[in-house]
Amino acid sequence: MSGFSTKGRGKRYDSIIDTVGDTPVVRINRIAPKNVTVYVKTEAANPAGSVKDRLALSIIEAAERDGTLKPGQTVVEATSGNTGIGLAMVCAAKGYPLVITMVETFSVERRRLMRFLGAKVILTPKEEKGFGMYRKAEELAKANGWFFARQFETKANADIHEATTGPEIVRDFDGERLDYVVTGYGTGGTVSGIGRVLRKERPETKIVLTEPANAAIVSSGTAQERRDDGSPAGSHPSWEPHPIQGWTPDFIPLVLQEAIDQQYYDEMHPITGPEGMAWSRRLASEEGIFTGISGGSSFAVAMKVAETAPDGSVILCMLPDTGERYLSTLLFEDVEAVMTEEEIALMKSTPGYHYGV
Repeated sequence: MSGFSTKGRGKRYDSIIDTVGDTPVVRINRIAPKNVTVYVKTEAANPAGSVKDRLALSIIEAAERDGTLKPGQTVVEATSGNTGIGLAMVCAAKGYPLVITMVETFSVERRRLMRFLGAKVILTPKEEKGFGMYRKAEELAKANGWFFARQFETKANADIHEATTGPEIVRDFDGERLDYVVTGYGTGGTVSGIGRVLRKERPETKIVLTEPANAAIVSSGTAQERRDDGSPAGSHPSWEPHPIQGWTPDFIPLVLQEAIDQQYYDEMHPITGPEGMAWSRRLASEEGIFTGISGGSSFAVAMKVAETAPDGSVILCMLPDTGERYLSTLLFEDVEAVMTEEEIALMKSTPGYHYGV
């Protein structure tokens, strides 16, 4: 039967954290234009379901190596969810208590997943935006002597993508054409890390970056005000609330600043939330690929790139997480919890086992 393998991975793992990375690249067969080839890198295959598992593991192990994280010390971080879930998985496996700060507007399932993995989740008011959750984490770290993960500034962020994600892409397309890589940004670690690699190993490959159309803070050209340690001094003036959870906090992270300063991306294409949600639904219903609003938004941009790409072009799109992170969001607002009218009609088309009638 096509697509099945029974050979296994050839090894057993000592810990769940050993399964982070080496995510599959999958061809899009039904919804991509026929004159180009489109692939997606499915980061939902990481053990806690997102690309941020790489970052979480890197932060903790880098801090263990340099001694800034002590055995049993509490870790604290500000996150929209995926980094927190990744950290909760890593901290559970390694025995560190974890406290997360998160804006109240992010999806309920993210909070519950982190708590299920043993973390404590502190909500911050929506009026304070991402900057507020960041400052709350900083405040808690200082007051309690906790280790502040600092995903938006830490060197360990882009480093893990330089060490793993970028080389994986190079290996998967070794000796073959790769014209475009499309990605969004949250912290900026993915684009900065793979940018370091692709600029050296595949300089012909164009990196396309995207951000929410109504929070186009990089596209604005307005610099981010920073404190001496590189952390944001306040919200970026061009930011507005947007539905693409995990993308674009209300400041330009220091990690992303590297990609801006070093010109690691060749094009910037802002995208709207509704476009991203529409493509997420199409990926699920027509390709069987389950990704969230951020993945759908990146894929929407990949489809725009495909419209004008030369014939024969090969496009790789990063899909950062799974759609299950978005069950309580607008992505699922039209999905019935019981039965649609069509399903009710099918139920009634035979005489027995009628539910609710």
